[in-house]
Amino acid sequence: MRLCQIRREVIDKSVIYDYILNAKLYIRTVPLLKIAVFASGRGSNFRALAEAILKENIDARIVVVISNNSNAGALAHARSLHIPALHLSLMQFPLQDAFTEAVLSTLESHGVDLIVLAGYMKKIDPAIIRRYRNRIINVHPALLPSFGGQGMYGHFVHEAVIAQRAARSGATVHIVDEEFDHGPIILQESIPVDSNDTPDTLAEKVLRIEHKILPKAVEMFADNTIAIGNGSVSTDN
Repeated sequence: MRLCQIRREVIDKSVIYDYILNAKLYIRTVPLLKIAVFASGRGSNFRALAEAILKENIDARIVVVISNNSNAGALAHARSLHIPALHLSLMQFPLQDAFTEAVLSTLESHGVDLIVLAGYMKKIDPAIIRRYRNRIINVHPALLPSFGGQGMYGHFVHEAVIAQRAARSGATVHIVDEEFDHGPIILQESIPVDSNDTPDTLAEKVLRIEHKILPKAVEMFADNTIAIGNGSVSTDN
């Protein structure tokens, strides 16, 4: 007999799949990983993650999107999906501690399990890292530890790769710690750098990899197939 999926409904803590088989209704309830996405720009990685969660049946839900940029495309797209979208910037607060407390309060009010940095251009405060130790991940447009660190983001990364005539580039998803682009690596995928590549063409190719490996990393957390300890990552693949 053919199993026909007819609806997928997301609710607060579970995702419910309704099936009809032999004229009977079967319901399967799966706990969801609650995700906060931090993004500063157009939010292409956020879009890719949101689409993958639905298309690939990842047991996760994006519960809030936070940006330091009030005009970020990520906020507009989140609102179009009816996901809470907040502009939180240090410039809105008199002190760093007040800003950090506002971020933490937002995360706690949404019951966040995992923070995903998807093109977020600000360093995460150590207090947030301590509260969410090993539960913050970042996608970086290079093969870390190469071409990482302060100032290495966006087109600066691809310009550096081209300038140094690197044979390969790619993308990395890693755990976030107190240093820029430093935490344990979860996933990496590489591509050759062609002799006729420009920073723009390389960026396009690397972005496709980012869109591929970020949802995979999130799925590892959702499926509880990842363990982080002693500065390293292990998986049950």
